[in-house]
Amino acid sequence: MVLLAIAAAALLAITAQRRRTARRQRATRRLLDSADVLEARLRTARSEIEAVAGEHIDDPVQEAMREMLRQRLWLREHGEYASVAELEQVRQSIDQARARIETQLGRIERARAPVA
Repeated sequence: MVLLAIAAAALLAITAQRRRTARRQRATRRLLDSADVLEARLRTARSEIEAVAGEHIDDPVQEAMREMLRQRLWLREHGEYASVAELEQVRQSIDQARARIETQLGRIERARAPVA
């Protein structure tokens, strides 16, 4: 009976560990997916801005690209040991940055639209 209880406890511990690992992997995957989407959007934003203002302007996307690099470096250095909450927080900051870029691109699109 004691052996059965020990086996059941071990099985529960293994199952709980697998769930934690799976949750971390999902959080990391969502973070990387958000980072990839933001990076692609930043490249689009840079192209759109250059199309409107030319290539000889200060690049407003450059700081966002640097921030993206900082996030990726943080993930590489701390991602293995970061909590799911920390990973989610970084993903949320990336999503917020993407929303700001979308707002800027919307403004550019409206500025480019012919006045009727």
